[in-house]
Amino acid sequence: MTTEPQTCKTNQPILETRDLCKFFPVKIGGQKGLLKAVDQANLKIYPGKTLGLVGESGSGKSTIGFTMMQLHEPTSGMILYEGQEVAGLKGKALKEFRRHVQMVFQDPYSSLDPRQTLKTIVERPLVLNTNLKSADRLEKVVEILHQVGLDSGQLYRYPHEFSGGQRQRIAVARALAVNPSTIVCDEPVSALDVSIQAQILNLFKTLQKDLGLSYLFVSHDLNVVRHVSHEVAVIYMGTVVEIAPTEDLFQNPSHPYTRALLASMPGLDKKESRVRLVGEISSPINPPPGCRLAPRCPISGPDCRNNTPELREISPGHTVACIKI
Repeated sequence: MTTEPQTCKTNQPILETRDLCKFFPVKIGGQKGLLKAVDQANLKIYPGKTLGLVGESGSGKSTIGFTMMQLHEPTSGMILYEGQEVAGLKGKALKEFRRHVQMVFQDPYSSLDPRQTLKTIVERPLVLNTNLKSADRLEKVVEILHQVGLDSGQLYRYPHEFSGGQRQRIAVARALAVNPSTIVCDEPVSALDVSIQAQILNLFKTLQKDLGLSYLFVSHDLNVVRHVSHEVAVIYMGTVVEIAPTEDLFQNPSHPYTRALLASMPGLDKKESRVRLVGEISSPINPPPGCRLAPRCPISGPDCRNNTPELREISPGHTVACIKI
């Protein structure tokens, strides 16, 4: 049984968000407020390509991925799969969407049921989504295990009997079971040793080449994102501040926040473009109008605190949200 690579007949996004917002109601001192985890996010993932999403902890990266997967209900905005609105899907329609878009979570141990064997974990999506007979499901499971570098002799082991890297391979195998076109990867290597990280990253790249997969790759590690991504989006306090082809972003960062992130990378000579942010990150609860970075930005002025910048193209494929650029 073979898996056919996903193909693309157009250059249209396979998965995108338009003005996506996700706000969480909170209470502080008895007063109600809104934690604006994601605010007006516009992202596009193209067939067979990887969009890296980077930012500090708490910036809203994972929330975007969870909302795309319908694990969070969006507050407003649109989520489109192959041009069709998928936000708010329920029942069979949501089940069908998740056949096409799967997710790999950060912690490979907590995302696997410790009471289930490897066979059961990888076979379960086939039980729920196909009419394959037991023998055909087993054949499919074995094929997928070989794709991700696992041995069919491990079929009846439990998650605790595998290493961290092997458990993440199991999570990838489970995502591949229904032959998706797109996988949302939420910090998929951050819990692994550095040597194992490289193996899993190379696995993602090989699967993309062989199967034509598209990825949203969420990470705080800029080196990881540079290694796997075709395009990178930078997010700060729930807002997307810069999007560019990967090497363009790393060679010609434009937004002050992007430049500060790159300046924090070890081993790179960035003295000429170094940007230093001062002060603490503002609260995302009921943020004031204007640029979210303005209180920390070395080039901000009064207009930055009063006007909310929108993404605009400064070179082909390179957009920045900064009124000073």
